Amino acid sequence: MTKIDPIIAVKNIETSSKWYQSIFDCRSRHGGDTFDILVDGNDEVLICLHKWEEHDHPTMQNPNVPPGNGLILYFRTENMQLIRQNIESLGYSVESDIQLNPNSGKKEFSLRDPDGYYLIVSEFHQYGV
Repeated sequence: MTKIDPIIAVKNIETSSKWYQSIFDCRSRHGGDTFDILVDGNDEVLICLHKWEEHDHPTMQNPNVPPGNGLILYFRTENMQLIRQNIESLGYSVESDIQLNPNSGKKEFSLRDPDGYYLIVSEFHQYGV
């Protein structure tokens, strides 16, 4: 089996961790000032957060570059409506509200996290089905 655990560089681990936890109803599995692992209810990794300029990773050295250039964090979920409600109740803004994606045939919406990463939240679907 091969899995990918996305790691994004963030300015403040605690702020970003709390933001993702409040939106996606996930929890911290690691915690700390330089790195956090957020997992869903099944203990599956949702996303990892890494502080800029820590641990000498070559792509995480310059916090002044635009975050997420060439990256979309695409979340397929069975809880899209709940996630959208969490965003609204917490007063976070969305980039585009729930709409039908003509390519996937699924509903989705988009927003940015506290560091400016672009997220798409989509109804859960299997690829190629």
